[in-house]
Amino acid sequence: MPASASDIRLMRRALQLARRAQGRTSPNPMVGAVIARRGLVLGEGYHHQAGRPHAEIEALRDAEVRGKKVRGAFLYVTMEPCSTHGRTPPCVDAIIDAGIAKVFVGAVDPNPSHSGRGLRLLRRAGVQVMLMDGVMSDELIRLNEAFHHWIVHQTPWVVVKAAMTLDGKIATRNGESKWITGTASRALGMRLRAASDAILVGVNTVSADDPVLTVRVGARPAARRLRRFILDSRGRTPLGANVFSQGGLEDTTVVVTRLAPAKRVAALARRARVWVSPSRDGRVSLPWLMSRMGREGVLQLLVEGGGEVGASFLMGGHAHRVAFFYAPMVLGGRRSRRAVSGEGARDLASTLALEGVETKRCGPDLFLTARVRSNPSEFRKRRSVRKGSVET
Repeated sequence: MPASASDIRLMRRALQLARRAQGRTSPNPMVGAVIARRGLVLGEGYHHQAGRPHAEIEALRDAEVRGKKVRGAFLYVTMEPCSTHGRTPPCVDAIIDAGIAKVFVGAVDPNPSHSGRGLRLLRRAGVQVMLMDGVMSDELIRLNEAFHHWIVHQTPWVVVKAAMTLDGKIATRNGESKWITGTASRALGMRLRAASDAILVGVNTVSADDPVLTVRVGARPAARRLRRFILDSRGRTPLGANVFSQGGLEDTTVVVTRLAPAKRVAALARRARVWVSPSRDGRVSLPWLMSRMGREGVLQLLVEGGGEVGASFLMGGHAHRVAFFYAPMVLGGRRSRRAVSGEGARDLASTLALEGVETKRCGPDLFLTARVRSNPSEFRKRRSVRKGSVET
């Protein structure tokens, strides 16, 4: 039996609830839940933060606070209820004990060791289960695309962000870039940071702009720290850089290679964590870096570095989504700095294709986001380590 208009409305409400926790649940997914009877909401909730009760439990508690009986009611949840003990008990048990009659599920758990297990346990207990992934599939996948990728590949979901003129320039030939885009675009950029686990730039950006790389005014504060990464193959990051003045030693990581002088590495290590990357031609190995970040629980990485860093992630097959801001101006100039530099595609057949393009106005600016079409894991296999490295 297909989902009714009421079922879709209630699942959409669960999706809205889930989004409230953006940037707060990592390494868990964002999940929302609604309990209803004959289309009327009895209780609702969402997963607020890793370690706190899951969405289904929040919805059951909300119904109890409202004085509503849930036995025989329907549950709408954006992701398959958990079936294993973690920091919280399994939600499947609570759903069965509460007497929920039917569960509408937005998406199955992407973890191969858990996927479908919660649904089987519910059905075995006599609870009806209906998958709605075909009804709102794009929205449900987009909700937790970083989590899904990390679970399967154990590497971060990478978003490359840039603010540029209409002709693709991010700075004048003298390096002037503040501010190309307006306040609305910068506010949205802060929200992108707040939704991420980590932010990455190259040493040239730190040297030229001396950024703080934190979530600032206009963005909802994250429930966990935003980690900062600097690609610096030769250890050239200024020791007095602003990035070292915010947060603790663990918040900032400088990624160097063995070309970095030992004294510089030691000095940097007194201000931040230092990772020594394997390299070829003196460049930081991005495949190695992605694996290391994934092991340390970085689900979503926001790349804000300049044109060379952005090109290395995009053309090297490590980027999954772009977030580009366009200001209504033309800079021109052969020596002005491009948003995406590098060597570029050899021919049109080698260009990077995008899909699912979305645009919206940000004050006078235009914001464009799209998913990179190429399969990054397969793309990497076809390239050498040199193609997956970056000179910084």
